[in-house]
Amino acid sequence: MTVDVILPCLNEAGALPELLTRMPSGYRPIVADNGSTDGSAAIAIAYGATVVDAPQRGFGAACHAGLLAASSDVVCVMDADGSFDPADLAMVAGPVLDGGVDLMLGRRAPRGLGAWPLHARLGNAVLSAQLRHRAGVPLHDLGPMRAARRESLLDLGIADRRFGYPLEMVMRAASAGWRIDEVPVPYYPRTGKSKVTGTVGGTVRAVRDMRRVLGECAA
Repeated sequence: MTVDVILPCLNEAGALPELLTRMPSGYRPIVADNGSTDGSAAIAIAYGATVVDAPQRGFGAACHAGLLAASSDVVCVMDADGSFDPADLAMVAGPVLDGGVDLMLGRRAPRGLGAWPLHARLGNAVLSAQLRHRAGVPLHDLGPMRAARRESLLDLGIADRRFGYPLEMVMRAASAGWRIDEVPVPYYPRTGKSKVTGTVGGTVRAVRDMRRVLGECAA
């Protein structure tokens, strides 16, 4: 069974060649280009990926554009910055393909210096704790590698188009009674300069978006 892998992308020209070369058989990359100016889209096409334009800026906007372009029953979402090894996609997608889990997240297991800065871990830990308390889901990481069934994701009606998208997905899935789980996945230093978790400002923006979504979903 083919699994579409949605790769939200903003200026990841340095990471895409190795990432797409390592994509395992049965996993089809869809690069959702979110306004890259470094030739990311052309590189992705050259390495065999499907490229979809996501003109509305925002992580959630790119994820949603990729989801609309996908056609497989089960889809994965994964960062396009080289921080994950595509060979590990099966650990996340497998339980969904087997029907035992509805939404599987990859719990980041840092490998190497700088793989997951302390400020980003702290922000993630606080949000995960609030998520466990409010939604009752057994998660310790809002992991950026995840898998679920495409049509089911669309039916959730996720509205956020910024950094709150991953958290809203979990909140809505929990409210819908989905079986949600996580599995440890190696997490490596990203290729190139981080635009979000590698910077304090980026982390603050992401946490702010997620706290807003957390409040809206809990209201």
